[in-house]
Amino acid sequence: MSHLLVPAPRAIETVGAPVLLGAGTSVHHDPELAGAARLLTHRLGAATGWSLPSAPSDRAAIVLRYADDVTDGPATVQPHEGYRLDTSTGRVIIEAAGEAGAHYGVRTLLQLLGERAFRSAPIGDDPWTLPGVRIEDAPRCGYRGVLLDVARHFLPKADLLRFIEALAVHKLNVLHLHLTDDQGWRIEIRRYPELTRRGAWRSRSALGDPSAGRYDETPHGGFYTADDLREIVAFAARRAITVVPEIDVPGHSQAAIAAYPWLAGLPEDADPGVWDRWGVDELVLDPSEATLGFYRDVLDEVLAIFPSPWIGLGGDEVPLIQWRGDPKARRRAAGLGFEDVGALHSWFLDALADHLRANGRRPAFWDEAAEGELNREALIHCWREPWRGAEALARGFDVVLCPERWLYLDYAQSDSPDEPIPVGRVTTLQTVYDFDLGCTGRPGSGRPAGADQALAGRLLGAQANIWTEHLDGARRVHFAAFPRLCALAENLWTPPDARDYPDFLRRLQDAHLGRLDAMGVEYRPLGGPLPWQRRPGVVGTLRLSTPAS
Repeated sequence: MSHLLVPAPRAIETVGAPVLLGAGTSVHHDPELAGAARLLTHRLGAATGWSLPSAPSDRAAIVLRYADDVTDGPATVQPHEGYRLDTSTGRVIIEAAGEAGAHYGVRTLLQLLGERAFRSAPIGDDPWTLPGVRIEDAPRCGYRGVLLDVARHFLPKADLLRFIEALAVHKLNVLHLHLTDDQGWRIEIRRYPELTRRGAWRSRSALGDPSAGRYDETPHGGFYTADDLREIVAFAARRAITVVPEIDVPGHSQAAIAAYPWLAGLPEDADPGVWDRWGVDELVLDPSEATLGFYRDVLDEVLAIFPSPWIGLGGDEVPLIQWRGDPKARRRAAGLGFEDVGALHSWFLDALADHLRANGRRPAFWDEAAEGELNREALIHCWREPWRGAEALARGFDVVLCPERWLYLDYAQSDSPDEPIPVGRVTTLQTVYDFDLGCTGRPGSGRPAGADQALAGRLLGAQANIWTEHLDGARRVHFAAFPRLCALAENLWTPPDARDYPDFLRRLQDAHLGRLDAMGVEYRPLGGPLPWQRRPGVVGTLRLSTPAS
């Protein structure tokens, strides 16, 4: 019995009588859990209209208590992420060893109160009743993430904050923010104002598959100021979410090159423009000391905004055509003792990674970077076949899995012709729910990488990737993300032996979709897109294969 919670808790027991809360409900919190108490009074106070005053521990109706013996999870999970919730004595007691666990306990409490607890103002006069339960809970994985691409289509700050709140409801704890790409630069860098003055705007956007040759002919753009991003980081931190920024280099960089053409070795009067197509651009950064100096300056401003332990540097999809045709790049490679310009890829990334390490941070890269001679003190996001994650683990890297076959949420949710702009593969709700973190064995190896105790790296968890080439606003992002993010949240939180897809569907239909409705999340209905969620006439490209399990 899970009392319709999503994600399902590690252990839950029905015990004691229901608990009735009312206008006189009071709250006590230990000092270590002040942030979780603030979340509780803010969210529950808004939904009920109650003031939720403070009271001594022995008289408060809801108590948030610090306890360092709370159940924790695997080695990659911090002990402060676990919590206990007990309503069996007629009061609500939440115990946790830190703010994160207390935060998750509060989120569970709100789910137990029903979908009204997810509204921003009181509706109706029905009593607020909690079931009598004891819950012991902690996440399965320490890294439970979502990448959101705000470079292809900019998501205004208010919409991004709303998206972060939806992640927090599902106990997801990392937002990987893809801030730069060929199609847009979204972070203010005060030392280099042309990055946003020029690089944050494109004249038009491809409409659907680029091979169709259709464009919307509408200028698109936007960016976050440094203070916007500080606010976003603080908002997320209050919800136990770490924001990991990504500045993609040396490929996927045409927006920066449009602002400063010399970054690609082009003349100062060149005008490559911000790219208006989707795909892999052959224009890449010039592998020079001047370019490295520019990006060190950029990273200094990034570091001042984001306290994340990881800073993303991309490193994916870097065509070598430009470097191989450039005598300066060939001379640079030869002078460094490299037989081929391809080695400049790792050299360039490691030079910027060293700058991060000198400032107490760790770089994060896409898995192509792990094929080179990188320093092992890096996090690898494995987006291609999961066995590449096994190879990165064996080489000593920490790994987060986000394989496109299972966890790309811009991919079509069914093979129905009603799916809007279908791209990639069919990635159903069950595809995401059934994703196996242990599937990192190379085909034919017979066992997953995790079975090899000699691995030097750690598998930290997984993340879904939401690329926005075809998601041009918050409504489309919600449609792509939910309810598949509900499935990912349970996959990464709940132990495999406590998960059951038919039961998850029941909880989703009987309760959780109502919570999303109350929050204003415009998810894809289980029966298929609603009329205004379709995009008839906009061409996509769909590979009809589904992932092998």
